[in-house]
Amino acid sequence: QVQLVESGGGLVQAGGSLRLSCAASIRTFSSYHMGWFRQAPGKEREFVGGLSRSTSITYYADSVKGRFTISRDDAKNTVYLQMNSLKPEDTAVYYCAVRTSRILFSRSASEYDYWGQGTQVTVSS
Repeated sequence: QVQLVESGGGLVQAGGSLRLSCAASIRTFSSYHMGWFRQAPGKEREFVGGLSRSTSITYYADSVKGRFTISRDDAKNTVYLQMNSLKPEDTAVYYCAVRTSRILFSRSASEYDYWGQGTQVTVSS
């Protein structure tokens, strides 16, 4: 069983920054593919970015590329999502997730096995 706990959400003005954290209960966090997703009211959960387990390659949705950055601190079993130049359309509940399959990285939420509780990000105009 993997437990994930997100933190760092909040209210920020457009153009501002936030850093989300995802702390995992597993000691081998780096052994799993990891993804960040978000869900706005009335919309489906969408891929934001992720980190491949073996290569540590990062992947981003086109909508956040150049503004968001994912990093990992293996000593703390924590993955971060640094969000800069935030826009009102970034407003959503943000989730981190772990994919235990070790074959391929995936951008599909249905391929992830464990999820955090989510943290609200609200960007005002």
